[in-house]
Amino acid sequence: MPQSTVYGSGSIQAENTQSDGKSFEQLRNECLRKGVLFEDPDFPATDSSLFFSQKPPVNIQWKRPKELCSNPRFIVDSIDRTDICQGQLGDCWLLAAIASLTLRQDTLARVVPPDQEFDSRYAGIFHFQFWQHNKWLDVVVDDRLPSVRDELIMLHSASNNEFWSALMEKAYAKLNGSYEALKGGSTMEAMEDFTGGVGETYETKSAPDNLFTIMKKAIDRGSLMGCSIDITSSAESEAKTTTGLVKGHAYSITGLEEVSYRGQKVQLIRVRNPWGQVEWNGPWSDESREWNYIDKAEKTRLQQNSLDDGEFWMEFGDFKKNFDKVEICNLDPNALTEDTKHQWEVNVFEGNWIRGSTAGGCRNYIDTFWTNPQFKLELKETDDNHHLCTVVVALMQKNRRRLRKEGLDLETIGFTVYEAPDDEDHTAKDFFRYNASKARSKTYINMREVSERFTLPPGKYLVVPTTFQPHQEADFLIRIFSEKKAAALEMGSTVDADLPPPPVPSAPEAETNEEKGLRRLFDQLAGDDQAICVRELQQMLNGVLSRRKEIQFEGLSLNTCHSIINLMDVDNTGKLEFQEFKVFWEKMKKWIMLFLTYDTDRTGKMSSYELRSALNAAGMRLNNQLLQLIGLRFADENYEIDFDDYLTCIVRLENMFRVFQALDKFKRGRVRINIMQFLMLSMNV
Repeated sequence: MPQSTVYGSGSIQAENTQSDGKSFEQLRNECLRKGVLFEDPDFPATDSSLFFSQKPPVNIQWKRPKELCSNPRFIVDSIDRTDICQGQLGDCWLLAAIASLTLRQDTLARVVPPDQEFDSRYAGIFHFQFWQHNKWLDVVVDDRLPSVRDELIMLHSASNNEFWSALMEKAYAKLNGSYEALKGGSTMEAMEDFTGGVGETYETKSAPDNLFTIMKKAIDRGSLMGCSIDITSSAESEAKTTTGLVKGHAYSITGLEEVSYRGQKVQLIRVRNPWGQVEWNGPWSDESREWNYIDKAEKTRLQQNSLDDGEFWMEFGDFKKNFDKVEICNLDPNALTEDTKHQWEVNVFEGNWIRGSTAGGCRNYIDTFWTNPQFKLELKETDDNHHLCTVVVALMQKNRRRLRKEGLDLETIGFTVYEAPDDEDHTAKDFFRYNASKARSKTYINMREVSERFTLPPGKYLVVPTTFQPHQEADFLIRIFSEKKAAALEMGSTVDADLPPPPVPSAPEAETNEEKGLRRLFDQLAGDDQAICVRELQQMLNGVLSRRKEIQFEGLSLNTCHSIINLMDVDNTGKLEFQEFKVFWEKMKKWIMLFLTYDTDRTGKMSSYELRSALNAAGMRLNNQLLQLIGLRFADENYEIDFDDYLTCIVRLENMFRVFQALDKFKRGRVRINIMQFLMLSMNV
């Protein structure tokens, strides 16, 4: 179990992430005691930490700050948004978020913990904290930084002896697997990782009329904000316009003000280019004449940094015309609402889409959509002064940046909200076929997180998060925020079985013609002991089933027949007598009918997504985790299960349920067994 350590402001618990489980303090103290500088085995100073797709074209050397300058400092004076400059990596989105983070010193102190310097406690080790998937992680790095000809080639500070920003980028690269994994992204992603906050996105061309007010309140509350200009082709990426703005580039928003200009109120916005240069050259730019017509004290206050430092002012109307997207990351949930005294209620769930069981795709794929994870939300209380309930749903896919080196990128994700039917554990296909959704994410998109705000009447709702295409695998986190307390739970979590008692076998004189035929075949195979072994059972069942033309299969495996004997052999002889076989045959006929019901295209195979329905009909309810495991065990590459594997699965499950129910004498859903009992049981499944 990972240890937790408290750093920075407040009492934020952060998990140590080093593979040996040691904390930053433990590692630093060890190095100081031994008189050595830390070398991070988890993120070594090698090409694999830089790139995963190709070797860099230049000779990169890893050097410590003391090898790059005579008086290295972690922070010079104080951390400021003008400190940082972009290097050769396409991670302007990260820099824009860091620039916004520097505006909130208390938040910054959590990400960049104090007590780090190149003084007597220096041991070549530093640490930073990032939020990932609903928990804070403490990431340590050594201070060997990639350089060419004694110059840092990645993110760096404007002062050549300040190293907090370069080390922070290295820690974030380690968290995500490599420096290359940081290429391309949204400012919102980094903002959330620095704060654990909640993101909102606005398209400036279709934004609400009060966008300036929303952004002004957000900046006054210390929210982090970014903006960008869309591109129509990759050729436009980071292309400079005649007005000095850069397309496809992440900027941070650092201020909003209203000033009196020639007798009228003008709304201004301050924007920062993380390059540390290249600025807007239109109205209200650093040297523009508009500044000559406002109050001198106002001009001095607003233009205190009117250098070519990448930061500039614009009139808000020009901003909306030139920029396409604004991203706001509120530092805590209550900042999302106009009523700052009001606290949001939060429900958080983790889940995954596994092909063949819970990766059902969007509503376009009705045959599998219903198999996606489902979450029920009950809204009882309406908002204050309102007849509706405000809800924010945020769906985040996990670890995709780290998985890039394996060829996996962001999935296209979204979610749909339905009015929930009463008392169903997991809502089936027909419900979604005949009921329209009440709300949904605006679009399916390949972003790390999709979030939307809704107002809904009180009631019970079903939230279904999905990938766009079925069979796409990913882990996800879903966060549901509500104005008032709301009950939420994952559906399909019940595991139980309502198994009918075994049928009493008919007396020999009352046997049907079918049973008489089976008896004749049984007697031919059985020896003097009037019982059949596993190989004889295999021969008998394959002979009987091969005559049934509606079942297309290549024969039952010995494995399946072992499971059948384990289920039916009540006297523990390792063989079946005919009375035991007759009881099994009655079960078998029901299982065959179930299989044929779900083998809709008569291929001799059942879709693995339909297995939940088939098992429910057989009296067995499994949760998503078990269904995922069974899908991985029994389904083929086309997400189908043949009759032999279906039979093995259903026989084993009934066997396990019956054994458990026999042990669970008090019907509490739990039993105690010793190692001998466990081995005997698992061997006999």
